[in-house]
Formats: sequence, C-alpha cells, structure tokens
Amino acid sequence: MSQSIPVCWSTVHATVTPAPVTVEKLSDRDLILRCQAGLRPDKAAFAELLRRYQPHVERILYHLAPDWQDRADLAQEVWIRVYRNIKRLNEPAKFRGWLSRIATNIFYDELRKRKRVKSPLSLDTPRIAEDGEMDWEIAGDNPSPEEELTTREFYEQLQEAIADLPEVFRTTIVLREIEGMPYEEIAEITNVSLGTVKSRIARARARLQSQLQNYLNGQ
Repeated sequence: MSQSIPVCWSTVHATVTPAPVTVEKLSDRDLILRCQAGLRPDKAAFAELLRRYQPHVERILYHLAPDWQDRADLAQEVWIRVYRNIKRLNEPAKFRGWLSRIATNIFYDELRKRKRVKSPLSLDTPRIAEDGEMDWEIAGDNPSPEEELTTREFYEQLQEAIADLPEVFRTTIVLREIEGMPYEEIAEITNVSLGTVKSRIARARARLQSQLQNYLNGQ
C-alpha cells in the first residue's frame, strides 16, 4: 500500500519569469530613462528613439533647407548631439521640444558657416498680414532675373535675421512660420504656456519686421 505524502500548497511557489519587454513597447519616457541610466545611452533604447523621431527631425530640416543636399548629414549631427547630451535632459516629457531646438540650432550653426547659400525656403515673398501672420505668397512661374535676385537677397537677410534671434524666439518662429505648427502644439513642445508662445512669436515677428522693413515694403 502506497504511503501518501501530505503537501502544504501554501509553501509551493511557481516561479514564473516575466517575458522581457521589447523597446518597441516602451513609452518615450522609459526609453529616455534607459538612455540616461548607464555610462552611455542604451543602444536599443536610443535606436528606438531615433526610429520614432527621425521623421520629426527630417521634417524640420526639410522646411528649413529644402534645397540643401546634405540634410542627411545635418540629421546625423542632430542625433550625435542628442546621444552626447541626453543625460542633461532633466524632464523626459520635454524631449520633443528639446530635440526640435537641437535641430533648429544645428541648422543655423551650419548656416553661419556658409558665406553664401541658396534660399532654404521657397522663393515666395512673404507679406505681413494685418494680424501679424507671415503670408508666403506663391511666386510667378517665371520670375525675371531681377526678381529672382531681389528674392534671394531678401532671403539672405531673412536667414541672418532669424539666426540672430535669441534661441527661444528662433525656435518658436521656426516652428510657427516655417513648420506651420499651431500655437497649442508649440506650447506643448516647448513646455511653456500658450500666452508665452504668442508673446515670443509676436516679439520675434517685430524684430524680423524691423530688420527687414525695406524688403517687406518692396524697396
């Protein structure tokens, strides 16, 4: 006759190893924290951030410099700077705005290095509407050499004027006037109030108009 062995089920514990969470399922915040945890950013987490935000970087650079053939090099420089400085980002929720500022700053750093560049914007001539918006009118299909020269000269002045703006003004005016973002989205990206965004854009427009008044008046 076999002898039964009493078992106390309260002492039996099944060991279940949880499946590892792939980086694709992590939130942006968790990816950033992983990148900040070690001596160097976690490769898988950083690669996933790059995958998610590369289109955002490319879109900003395209709107700033559609005619530049080396935008891919600028995008690479953006991510190199992110890799080197991501530990300095104190608030992961601000990553998108931080990334946007890096992209715009790298563009203007490169712009300063070039003695003469083609217009990074279209050849349309902006007009200032009554509400202060910059209206980028469509240029003629066949502008005369004089018109094209005048337009290029204007954009050279515009590029220099934007590059001379304080960083907070430069970022907001680029996101608004060039990338076409609504005020609410700019406020979210830069993590400031809606009123602050509108104030910065208004002050940036005033500075640009002051420096470019002759061009804006068609002189």
